[in-house]
Amino acid sequence: MHTHSAEARGAAGARPGRRPSGWFDVRGRHVGTWAFALNRATGLLLVLYLGVHLAVLSLLARGPSAYDAFIALASHPLAILFDLGLAGVLLYHGLNGIRLILLGLGWGLRWQRELFWALMALGAVAWCAAAYGLAVHLL
Repeated sequence: MHTHSAEARGAAGARPGRRPSGWFDVRGRHVGTWAFALNRATGLLLVLYLGVHLAVLSLLARGPSAYDAFIALASHPLAILFDLGLAGVLLYHGLNGIRLILLGLGWGLRWQRELFWALMALGAVAWCAAAYGLAVHLL
């Protein structure tokens, strides 16, 4: 008899002793688990951002005064910090996605950790360049 059947795991399909939210439990895990969990979290953030972005763009159809109000809001220092955070989320999600594609194709399997850190270093440099460019533009 197979002891790991769906009935033994319960209705949610989880293994005995595991919480349903275990997909994000990274305690004591390796870099790959952290990368996976952060990729999911940044994906969710990007979906939320897309909804907000579309809602804001729909407000612009109300005319020039709505556009001017949007420009005033987008020029606020908190909005600029939000944009820098968004750039970091995009860089992480995109670069980790490239890493996952390479691993899925069988390239770099032996150097997963090194590939992750190299791409994160590239992302950090790109983010710092974006932050510098934004600071020069604003000052």
